[in-house]
Amino acid sequence: MKQVLFLFLFNWLCFLACGQQFIFPSSDNWQHVKEGQLVSFKLTTSEATVPHYSIEVTDAKGISFDSIGNFSWTPSYDLVDRIEKQKEVVVYFQADWKDGKKIRKAVSFQVSHQNRSPLVEELPTFYVKQTSFNQYQISSDYISDQDGDPIVYKAIPSQLPEGANLTSQGLLIWTPSRNQFNSLKKNPLFIEFIVQDQPEKAETIGKVKIAPTQLDLPPEILLVPSDSILSIKEDERINFKIYISDPNGDENVSSTGFICSDSRVPKFSLVENTSVQSEFTWSPGYSFVEEVEKEKIIELIFFALDKSANRVQRRVRVKVIDTENLEEKDKHLHTKYVNALTSAKSLIDLLDKNHEMLTKLYKQAKKGKKNRAILNASLGATTGLAPVALSNDPTTYKAVSAIGGTTVLTLGTLEATEVIGKSKNDILEKLKVNVEIRNQLQLEGDSFARKYSLKSARRDKAFDVDRDKLLPILNNQKLVNLELDASKPAYKKYSNAELKKTFADFSEE
Repeated sequence: MKQVLFLFLFNWLCFLACGQQFIFPSSDNWQHVKEGQLVSFKLTTSEATVPHYSIEVTDAKGISFDSIGNFSWTPSYDLVDRIEKQKEVVVYFQADWKDGKKIRKAVSFQVSHQNRSPLVEELPTFYVKQTSFNQYQISSDYISDQDGDPIVYKAIPSQLPEGANLTSQGLLIWTPSRNQFNSLKKNPLFIEFIVQDQPEKAETIGKVKIAPTQLDLPPEILLVPSDSILSIKEDERINFKIYISDPNGDENVSSTGFICSDSRVPKFSLVENTSVQSEFTWSPGYSFVEEVEKEKIIELIFFALDKSANRVQRRVRVKVIDTENLEEKDKHLHTKYVNALTSAKSLIDLLDKNHEMLTKLYKQAKKGKKNRAILNASLGATTGLAPVALSNDPTTYKAVSAIGGTTVLTLGTLEATEVIGKSKNDILEKLKVNVEIRNQLQLEGDSFARKYSLKSARRDKAFDVDRDKLLPILNNQKLVNLELDASKPAYKKYSNAELKKTFADFSEE
């Protein structure tokens, strides 16, 4: 403000002193110019005589002014800072006459910053590989802004191929599919994008060419899962999906295979579905690892070759852990499970038959005291004692003593079961023992069948303990008193349905 006031006072004083004045352009705002904008005019004075013109300027370049008053100036783009936005440039105009008169006037030009669009040069070609992750960074060596403004990149969606992406930092990312890659072989792709400066947002269109790689590259292998170290049990199975891709095109793939450090892994474990897709499936089996080894480590090498004999391979280390054969173990445990319940059912059936027999005997014993009697005879009064000859033959003569008199005969009833056959009390005792053992065996058998109906339950250590609990019942010492039929077989084979009829929770698996 002080500078403007000073110029005004200086010009006014010069006018008063000389009486002469400069004649500048009459248009409005002629002193307001932009960077890169041409300012030109013809300077004259109010005096008829043409003076000698000159200027003085200290903070601007490129001003052209001749001695007859022709002024021309195009402010350079670097005159005003992009942050400052506007700058004042003072030019001192002076006119000198031969008679010694002179006038001098200071003119203040207001120069505004003029933003320029970014510059985009021809970019290098973006070479891509098939079905591979490709990235291309647009280099600042080819993109620039003359004003030093920050630059951002904007994608034109209609220009981007499917799956491609351009970040605001100029990183172009694309994984071309097989079809897209084959299309590139026939016709290279040109992608247009926008280069925008900030904050003015002036834009310039850039273009990049995308073409298939020109290098003869080896194939690539993708394993799913991608683990390079595995640990499995003998009864487990490993399965790999193998995907082959060639940066130069799928038709360049020649063969796929694997090599194993153990020859027991069969070659047919690898199945080739297509030239670029295979599957590896293998299960060691329970005999693969010796019991003394506990574990065994093998190495699998999957490889792929292209038509130029370029080779790529992936190594996988597999640790096989010795494993108990659960299938055989479950069969063995189920046999023990069935045998225990079979023995229990066999004895239950025998006790049921014995119970029927004892019941019949008991009924017969109860009927015996009513239908049976004893004939009782006793001597009455004796009248004489004399010898009696048994034969008249003198050679075989024998004589015995004979008693004469009366005899009393008594017919009465008694408890026959206490005299004839078995005691009723013995039968009752046997029935009690029979029922006691039978109920106890049924209870324990039901509990055993229910508790170990699942395979996982039979694998528990308690299985043998609970199975042994049936033995005291099966070998109960009181069974001897029941006088069971010894001719019956000790072990009888039952069907699953028969076992399930006796033990409802019996499992066939």
